[in-house]
Amino acid sequence: MMTVTQPAALRFDRRAFIQRFGLVFSFMLLMLALTLLSDRFLTASNLINILRQATINGIVSVGMTLVILTGGIDLSVGSVLALAVTIGASLMKQGQPVGLAVLAALGIGTLLGVINGLMITKARIPPFIATLGMLTVARGLTLMYTQGQPITGLPATFRWIGTGVVSGIPVPIVLTALVFLLGWIFLTRTRYGAYIYLLGDNPTAARLAGIPTERITVLVYAISGFCAALAGLVLVARLDSAQPIIGQGYEFNAIAAVVVGGTSFAGGEGGLGGTLLGALLIETLNNGLNLLNVSPLWEQVVKGVVIALALLLYKAFSPPSR
Repeated sequence: MMTVTQPAALRFDRRAFIQRFGLVFSFMLLMLALTLLSDRFLTASNLINILRQATINGIVSVGMTLVILTGGIDLSVGSVLALAVTIGASLMKQGQPVGLAVLAALGIGTLLGVINGLMITKARIPPFIATLGMLTVARGLTLMYTQGQPITGLPATFRWIGTGVVSGIPVPIVLTALVFLLGWIFLTRTRYGAYIYLLGDNPTAARLAGIPTERITVLVYAISGFCAALAGLVLVARLDSAQPIIGQGYEFNAIAAVVVGGTSFAGGEGGLGGTLLGALLIETLNNGLNLLNVSPLWEQVVKGVVIALALLLYKAFSPPSR
């Protein structure tokens, strides 16, 4: 008796389907669960609040995505954020133009990222060690510069980027959407994006293909530093305060958003669409725990368990390692 074999193109690949859409379904299930558990969750004001709260981690995560796609890691983003924005805020308090102070903060963040990249490419220091060193140095410089004191009372024109509204949408949400859009164009529509994926997938092949791997590495860490500084400016504008301890732990939130979003620590696999969903999932979870009055003592435990389960699910349906 003859059997008809279904063409390969028509077969349903469950593994590929779950790997591609599993995060979307997980996010939708979380939304459904929180809607059933709290009548305050699915309201316009709360959803806008989730988006607003996700902006800081979202912007930082864009830079972190590029770094991890190359097979690297950036543990310094929280400290880079702190040093950049405290210097920028200090310049504003001294009466310098807001535009100049903002450019100074973004420049410092980018410069610190370039230093990270040079330590990795020229000094051959592993990314984990290089950025861990920068984490400590930048935090120490921040505490020395501020003498442990917060900087408050910033100009209203600056605070607009954290509290302003454009056509009914908070400025931080608009800015974050723009950062993700530009990042997506950079990754998918330029040769540098292709270089980043190839470098993360196979560094040796990238070098043999003539790709300037060292310049690409420095570039992604520079972008990571820039994104950290930009996120810090938005946060300080919203709070009207630059605290010397600002940004602590932000590197872990960004790494969680990127990895939950499907970007592989091995490099060469992932993208900003998953990172956006990962950042939203984490912030939705935080919001839901607050609405359900879960004790702060348990919030980190619950969040860690959910992230671990998401990663285990992704790993279970990922293709075998290269």
